[in-house]
Amino acid sequence: MGSSFTLTLANIFMWKWQKEFVRRQDMTGEYYGRYIDDVFMKWNKSENVLKQILENANTWHPNIKLEYKISKSLPFLDILLTNINGTLSTSVYHKPAAEPYVVPFISDHPRHVFDNIVQTSLRRAIKYT
Repeated sequence: MGSSFTLTLANIFMWKWQKEFVRRQDMTGEYYGRYIDDVFMKWNKSENVLKQILENANTWHPNIKLEYKISKSLPFLDILLTNINGTLSTSVYHKPAAEPYVVPFISDHPRHVFDNIVQTSLRRAIKYT
């Protein structure tokens, strides 16, 4: 994402952009959650209505393009969510193209981030196995 200021701007922008989504989800009682620019929402109504809502939302700003996936199993951040007969189960998800242990040195991360990559990766592997 870059600098911490960029993260702040992204959160402000997405907060303003998402207000219509939050209003609609509150009206239907469905779940809507967001982490920076990743959105997760639950929808139990018609798939066609959902597609219309998402296509309409793609017109709200020229720089925002929603991509969506409707499935029994979905990746969200580092988690793979799977719906097994109405019960959600989770497992660790690794993006296929990601290099999980490489952080560019030109990024605006504090020095301790670079120093602790290996330790954090090992802890994560142990925790989720």
